[in-house]
Amino acid sequence: MVKQALLLAALSLSPAVLSDKVQSYQLTVLHSQLHYPWALVFLPDGDMLLTERSGTLKRLSGDGTERFSIRPQLPQLLQASQAGLQDIALMPDFAQNAGVVISYACGTLTANNTCLASAVLTDNGLSDIKRIFQAQPLKSGAAHFGGRIAFLPDNSLVLTLGDGFDYREQAQNPANHLGKIVRLNADGSVPQDNPFAGKPGYAAEIFSLGHRNVQGIFYDAPGQTLYSHEHGPRGGDELNIITAGNNYGWPVATYGIDYTGARISPFTTFTTMQDAIWGWTPSIAPAGMTLYRGELFPDWQGNIFVAALAAKSVSRLQLENRKVVSEQVLFTELKQRIRDVRSGPDGALYLLTDSDNGQLIKVTPAN
Repeated sequence: MVKQALLLAALSLSPAVLSDKVQSYQLTVLHSQLHYPWALVFLPDGDMLLTERSGTLKRLSGDGTERFSIRPQLPQLLQASQAGLQDIALMPDFAQNAGVVISYACGTLTANNTCLASAVLTDNGLSDIKRIFQAQPLKSGAAHFGGRIAFLPDNSLVLTLGDGFDYREQAQNPANHLGKIVRLNADGSVPQDNPFAGKPGYAAEIFSLGHRNVQGIFYDAPGQTLYSHEHGPRGGDELNIITAGNNYGWPVATYGIDYTGARISPFTTFTTMQDAIWGWTPSIAPAGMTLYRGELFPDWQGNIFVAALAAKSVSRLQLENRKVVSEQVLFTELKQRIRDVRSGPDGALYLLTDSDNGQLIKVTPAN
């Protein structure tokens, strides 16, 4: 880890610009009193869509003004502990049909998993909501749902899933979706070129397997690379480059230990399983992720930013040849759990803080 280069002062949050003469960036609170915000996506007209885990979707203007706040009627939405409304992404042909996809926990406390729905964005909310995918099997509990979405160049999408916490061995079972990343067409159907499509004993939707709880994924078009990260238990958080058909090891190979202190596996690496390109021990609890391609911060060009819940910060990872060469820990002065980080079309970074009084914060260069 490189020494943090920025000199940061402890600042109290307010609806005004947060800045200090010694900082190279400033933080502006655009919206507050959010209830566990989870994800953010930018619209072509400059507005933003923001999800709250409690089941609310908000449309905000570029300056944070609320245009609407609705509770979309998602089929069998489950709200409990980690379960709830999660990610939202624009369809590749959004300009023509205003289509979006939404991930959420669905079912009951004793029979649930991650679902994906399609919908149409209107001036006042959403219409034509349809569930297009439900991960299988249904399981009990309200933890480890994954839920992040990324579209690929061929207009298919990948949806990250979790191992359900109590079902970690199932991450190595190719017959189901627990502990997997799945690849779908935009209508929920299975792409014929999925790595295991048509293979007996394998769920056709699987794109990669051996994951614990993947809550960050990003496709870097210039680099033609799909990055994801996942939570370890006590340590063993991972940053991975995802390749179709690869096995990423959980729970056979991990640097983490169980919450009881017991060893999960004697292996940190295992033949035929893909190693992470970066990791964190102790755990930072990685959440959202983005790769910066903006112009406001030239020094950050091509860097990965990983939001962290437990560490209450954002990790800036500098890459060379798809390898992490240094890490810088940012925004610790907020002293808040960071749920999501997004790179805006205006070149700013946007943060969502994870609490029942969460905030949307814009990061721009200091004046």
